[in-house]
Amino acid sequence: MIDTVKISKNEKSKLLSTEEGHFSDHKAIEVAPGKLTKAISAFANAEGGELFIGIDDNPRVWRGFENVEAANAHLQVFDGLFPLGGDFQYEFLKNENSQGLVLKIQITKTRDLKVASDGKVYIRRGAQSLPVTNEDRLQSLRRDKGLVSFESELVNCPNDVVTNSIHIIEFLLEVVPTGEPEIWLKKQMLIMEGKPTVTAVLLFAEEPQAALPKRSGIKIYRYKTSDEEGTRDTLDFDPMSIEGNVYNQIKAAVTETTRIIESVRLRTSKGMVPVNYPIEAIHEIITNAAIHRDYAVTDDIHIRIFDNRVEVLSPGTLPGHITAENILTERFARNPSLVRLINKFPDPPNKDVGEGLNTAFESMRQLKLKPPVIEQEGGYVKVVLKHEALATPEEAILEYLTENNEIANRHAREICFIDSENKMKRILQVMVQNGLLEPVPGRTRYTAAYQLTDKGREAASGKRA
Repeated sequence: MIDTVKISKNEKSKLLSTEEGHFSDHKAIEVAPGKLTKAISAFANAEGGELFIGIDDNPRVWRGFENVEAANAHLQVFDGLFPLGGDFQYEFLKNENSQGLVLKIQITKTRDLKVASDGKVYIRRGAQSLPVTNEDRLQSLRRDKGLVSFESELVNCPNDVVTNSIHIIEFLLEVVPTGEPEIWLKKQMLIMEGKPTVTAVLLFAEEPQAALPKRSGIKIYRYKTSDEEGTRDTLDFDPMSIEGNVYNQIKAAVTETTRIIESVRLRTSKGMVPVNYPIEAIHEIITNAAIHRDYAVTDDIHIRIFDNRVEVLSPGTLPGHITAENILTERFARNPSLVRLINKFPDPPNKDVGEGLNTAFESMRQLKLKPPVIEQEGGYVKVVLKHEALATPEEAILEYLTENNEIANRHAREICFIDSENKMKRILQVMVQNGLLEPVPGRTRYTAAYQLTDKGREAASGKRA
């Protein structure tokens, strides 16, 4: 059953003003269903998006299906390829002053490749749905989806690079004291057809960068600026290269990044003050970049240290069905063997498997800093730690009430990251005394909530501006 949702005049205006782009498209009802499946495939194979059927272009006007039954031909085609469910949500939009029903298809990034009715795979790039016919590009998409992993590819180097290295010997003495390197590596599927895999080289070769050039390094930059981009003129020293096996590489990168950050001074109203980031956040984000990057991409991890932020760029797109929005709640390992085996090392960098970024977010909150920003930037996953304080509890409450009619103590504690009910109660009472809030009338002590006063609305408006 597909719901029909009534939308307001303002919502309709917003919809009609939305430009076609990477996450949104609209088509007239005359466009053949088969052609529309190209757009659905493209969104599903990229980061997801929304397709609206029943909106004309040039001029942009609402002209939908006469009724639900009039869309049956479209729905039959779509349901065969993109069935209603978790990945594809369908609903009809209705506006009382508009002609017909607009069919909205909400598409999420899917776990597998989705093909259109012509049997081809498409991907969204800007406002275009482009066919992917090149086998190398298809293989790259499969890696992005986690259907195949570059970590299991064989490396054209001698076996003794991993069977006779100090790293494999130390590892086995710690984990499997009676194990023989070659036998153990073969059991772990790290040597196949007489060649080591990418994972074997990354973990156990003494110089993985020699066997995997430009695929396994970390570069650290220090820019003496707060500008959006660093330049050669603001570069404090030549980029620092961190090499070695991925276990030692993570530790070295965290140590060097922390050392450089400790030397940074930020100009404030109180003069020059040291920049302070939680080491836990630095550690987890660098670890995440190293173990989840796409090793098929010929590039290094880049750690860029600015006066007011740290940026970590990991080659490759977000894997599988992971998006910037669900990354803290969903789990997906692009390199499962690497993740599993590095966790067996002494004091592993990924102690709490799957919880790294959550730890980074929590450690930033504890220092009263804004949470990390995670985004897909071209062919990289970019994580930014900003040296910006969280909003004060009062600011957070005012901001919340610009979008909500009221706030209760428990909701205020959640958005302000305050555990104590009494502490939150005192903050709310002070805001009442200052004329920013007032109790919602008719509530008991168990259902008490607060709303903005005129003064509070004025203050909230000033904060938003």
